[in-house]
Amino acid sequence: MPREDRIKPITYMKNRAAELVREVSETGDSVVITQNGEAKVVVMDMKAYNRWRHTMALLKILAHARGDVEAGRVVSQDDAFARAEASIDRAGEL
Repeated sequence: MPREDRIKPITYMKNRAAELVREVSETGDSVVITQNGEAKVVVMDMKAYNRWRHTMALLKILAHARGDVEAGRVVSQDDAFARAEASIDRAGEL
C-alpha cells in the first residue's frame, strides 16, 4: 500500500503534470492516481518501470520452469551444460 502522500487525485495530475513528472523522476517514488476516489493508474519513473518489467519476466520464467519440473520435463545439469556448449559451438560456426 502506498504512503498517503503518494496518492493523488486525477485533477492533481491534470493541473501539475510537469511537476508530477519531475517529482517522480527525482525521487524514484511512484504515485497512485485516483479517479472518483478509486485507484486507477500508477505513475513511475523509467528506471523503476524497467526494474518491474525485468522482475515480472524473471517470475514468468520461474513459473514456466516450475511447471516443467512438475511435469517431469527436466535434464541433468551435465546434460544441460553439454547442450548449451554445443549450441554455442554451432553459433560460432555461423
